[in-house]
Amino acid sequence: MNARILTPSFILFGCFILGGMIFKAAAPVRCGEISPTDNIFVLTGDVRRIPFAMKKTQEFPDANLYIIGAGSSGYALNARPVTIESKSKSTYQNALAIKDIATKNKLKRLVVITTEDHINRAKYLIKHELPDVNVIACPAILTGMPVGKRLERWTTEYIKYIVTLLGIKES
Repeated sequence: MNARILTPSFILFGCFILGGMIFKAAAPVRCGEISPTDNIFVLTGDVRRIPFAMKKTQEFPDANLYIIGAGSSGYALNARPVTIESKSKSTYQNALAIKDIATKNKLKRLVVITTEDHINRAKYLIKHELPDVNVIACPAILTGMPVGKRLERWTTEYIKYIVTLLGIKES
């Protein structure tokens, strides 16, 4: 009797684990192709994102740089022209802020910089808001972090991704 009760739980758990592995494998590990005049959007929330973006954008001095999110103040931006949006406080609100900027400026292509564990959900939400815009992913790799913390972050983002796919965008 116990085997019958536990079997569906094990199947669901196995599907969750397999889905998590697919989620991680589907995340890009390198930046997509960035062109010199691209519009680069950096999502705040992790201390790695803005420094990674500043290093990456040194290669593209003519690219338009946007820093999106509540954690965008207090960074040295090397006197580079940058547009800062600091009202959005969630990934979904980031996507709405990017939609406003992209719509106002008639953008057809944009680059999104965020951490590797966050890139799938961020790109999904932005593409949902801007289906006709080409969104290029540029992940900041999680380095210098204990394995347990990385696993926790990936699991949290995977759960948030599932919730987002179910239609709950503010997760």
